[in-house]
Amino acid sequence: MSDFKKACALAEVPETGVVPTVVDGVPVAIVRSEGRVHAIHDVCSHEEVALSEGDVDDGEIECWMHGSRFDLETGEPTGLPATEPVPVYPVKIEGDDVLVDVHHPLNN
Repeated sequence: MSDFKKACALAEVPETGVVPTVVDGVPVAIVRSEGRVHAIHDVCSHEEVALSEGDVDDGEIECWMHGSRFDLETGEPTGLPATEPVPVYPVKIEGDDVLVDVHHPLNN
């Protein structure tokens, strides 16, 4: 049985940008950057705010509140004040859909 669930339509994700969604009760930011689609937990590890409200640039997402930055591949913080990573999730594109598995983070 697959744990991949539909997060959104691929067409909804801007070329460089974010779509906030919830997959199996987990807040997820679907992010397209540098031609790739990523899924990252949509809560900053420094403050309990949505990362999906921040900016995307060069494979990173920036928290709008205090400027913490996170690598979209690893979830590792690349800019203070955050010091803890956020989960990143496996993504599959099937047809026109973006599928995400929130039960098996890549950086667990």
